[in-house]
Amino acid sequence: MRWIILLLVVIATSITLSSCTAPGAYADRNPYVENKDTDAIDFFMMRWFGDEEWADQHAEVEENPALVPMTDVSFARILQPGTKPQLTWLGHATFLLQYRGLNVLTDPILSERASPVSFTGPKRLTPAPLTTAELPPIDYVVISHNHYDHLDEETVAALGEDIIYLVPLGLTEWFVELGINAQQVREFDWWQQADFGALRITATPSQHWSARSLWDRNDTLWATWHIEIADWQVWFAGDTGYNSVQFKEIGQQFPQIDVALIPIGAYQPRWFMKPQHVNPEEAVQMHFDLGATQSYAMHWGTFQLAAESLAETHADYATALARHNLSEQTFSQLKIGETRISMPYKPK
Repeated sequence: MRWIILLLVVIATSITLSSCTAPGAYADRNPYVENKDTDAIDFFMMRWFGDEEWADQHAEVEENPALVPMTDVSFARILQPGTKPQLTWLGHATFLLQYRGLNVLTDPILSERASPVSFTGPKRLTPAPLTTAELPPIDYVVISHNHYDHLDEETVAALGEDIIYLVPLGLTEWFVELGINAQQVREFDWWQQADFGALRITATPSQHWSARSLWDRNDTLWATWHIEIADWQVWFAGDTGYNSVQFKEIGQQFPQIDVALIPIGAYQPRWFMKPQHVNPEEAVQMHFDLGATQSYAMHWGTFQLAAESLAETHADYATALARHNLSEQTFSQLKIGETRISMPYKPK
């Protein structure tokens, strides 16, 4: 039984972390990655028999809760937002974007685990800041890809079908199997754009991969997103590795990005994680490539998905800001549950 549980842990984690180049319908969508196929066995060997030391982030948080700063959600602000655009970080890659009467949710996961099973797999480092029932009525959900820490069955089922789901190519079937009408799901290829009243949404490139099992690697697309609500522009990275081409192209296509939501976690060891997950240094470079006015860090402090410690993430983030002479006001770390006002772009 012990080995069965260990195997389930390995499978649950390796589905999220093992490879970005394995065969599949969209395997050719990573042109800037060296063709290197890794699988669950490679992850198992790296995790349990490799030379890299894996930090225990749960123990870190237990010893020093300030490593993952949290605050109580201001329900007064999210249930009755003002006239200015605002965003609330709900942990990992989940943001609530609110403006002009619209409520948009990114990669919602409010479950205890990022896993195909409820009893094992990556567990939240801290409790979710709210429940789905405590959210304001959601109009749109934006999904970057189908990994368990970005497309969570329990959360989506609780959100229900009175929502428009904006997803990369190939994901409609997953929602239909969950009981959501296909008409509520809109699929996008990269650079495909659509208008929904005050919302204009564009799927943009990403360097990543997809899978929800050991047999569907890269069968669905992954994407980053440009989200435009009236005069407010937000770019959402979802989950991605870095290259020096695609994010500059996005910045050129959208030269007035107000806010970029950029991952900084799950990046060690680099020989394994680099193709699919940026580190803080690359995240800062991505901020410059995009030309964003303001960036916020995400994809850290919620689930442990890689070897680095939380202390290392904080240190690497501070080092990257200092190296590029970038202030924490320009590239910020929010508290989980925190709401910030974000003013639309003003040309300098």
